[in-house]
Amino acid sequence: MNDLIYNGSVGETPPTMSSKEIAQLCEKDHKNVVRDIRTMLDALADGSDLSHVVEEKDSRGYTKEFHLPKDLTLTLVAGYNIQIRHRIVKRLEEIEARPVDPMVMLNDNAWLRGTLLSYTEKVAEMQGQIEEMRPSVQALERIAVSDGSLCITDAAKNLQVQPKALFNYLREHRWIYSRPGSAGYVAYQDKLQSGLLEHKVTVVTRADGSEKTTTQVRVTAKGMARLAKLFPPVAEAA
Repeated sequence: MNDLIYNGSVGETPPTMSSKEIAQLCEKDHKNVVRDIRTMLDALADGSDLSHVVEEKDSRGYTKEFHLPKDLTLTLVAGYNIQIRHRIVKRLEEIEARPVDPMVMLNDNAWLRGTLLSYTEKVAEMQGQIEEMRPSVQALERIAVSDGSLCITDAAKNLQVQPKALFNYLREHRWIYSRPGSAGYVAYQDKLQSGLLEHKVTVVTRADGSEKTTTQVRVTAKGMARLAKLFPPVAEAA
């Protein structure tokens, strides 16, 4: 009988049974078992996990054999007689009880092809997700390296949120606070020290010629990059 076959990572994918071994146990022609497998896979194509099915092909592209996990093996032989089903169940129990030898798996071409295909698909999926994220990442990078700072109202515009929403967030999350009797806001010391906010001091000349010093909280480029992750999407114009 054939050796244990795996399609996936060591320890995380269930053992499979080959169509040749199924044909031998069922006393059927292998070509007929392959035909039955194709009929079953076509019927299960919608909504079923067939990722652990391995199809081996020869150099001409013809099917040499299939490798089926336990659930599909039992599904396949459900229509066979009781004695055949019993043979299959006993054989699956033997396979499951057999200790896994990683070296045997690494020397199995079918397992290696199935594993490489699985990981290739995962890498392609991750690459697609990275491409989808690229515009937002680029916008964040532009913000993080930009010079100067923005007042909170302008920061809200760049983040595509209402100024009131940004002011509320900064107050509730201890970025800014207001002093009693003062109309303006002051940044918390930890946000100043971390470079997320800064104070801009401006000297204003009153109508009577006297001067008044005002302090404005401004969001730095580093602060904008932090807030952009909290208020997506980031404005492309930032």
